Amino acid sequence: MHFLPNERVALFIDGANLYSASRNLGFDVDYRNLLEYFRKRSNTIRAYYYSAVLETEEYSPLKPLTDWLAYNGYALVTKAAKEFTDATGRRRVKGNMDIEIAVDMLELADRIDHAVLFSGDSDFRRLVEAVQRKGVRVSVVSSIRTSPPMVADELRRQADQFIELSEIAPEFTRRQTEPRARPTAGRITPADPFVDPLDQA
Repeated sequence: MHFLPNERVALFIDGANLYSASRNLGFDVDYRNLLEYFRKRSNTIRAYYYSAVLETEEYSPLKPLTDWLAYNGYALVTKAAKEFTDATGRRRVKGNMDIEIAVDMLELADRIDHAVLFSGDSDFRRLVEAVQRKGVRVSVVSSIRTSPPMVADELRRQADQFIELSEIAPEFTRRQTEPRARPTAGRITPADPFVDPLDQA
């Protein structure tokens, strides 16, 4: 992983995407160590974490994490997830944060030198291209070692640098977990970030 001396870096973490990638690779992220990892290697001026939250009266398993992030160096960006029933009668939850990530990255582009995007979603290719035209280097953090790969080929090609998540993971692994298959449509466990599995590129 290559960072230039004194370049201003901002992290843009698609929470659901990073969660899916880390679970597929068999580890949980220690967000304190993740932030420290980048701060040691660069002038990290901002770290955004994006998460859709299902607003119900019930306790959300995401709340301890989002609360902790908000008090420990992350700029937390959330929005209400949408709950609906699909054509097969299954309960589905949709919480796409692409627009929020795009707006923040474009707004910050004039004040940073390097954007680090934690996502493999092909929809971000045009965003990366637009930010690069403003003179910003863009690194994409995801994985090609999952089955299927978590990162889209077009996004990986567009990035100035692709960082394989599994190679840097030992620096911020909280505890090992059993690698698992990606969730199937309609089956989301209570602890999973609220995301439609079909949205994951």
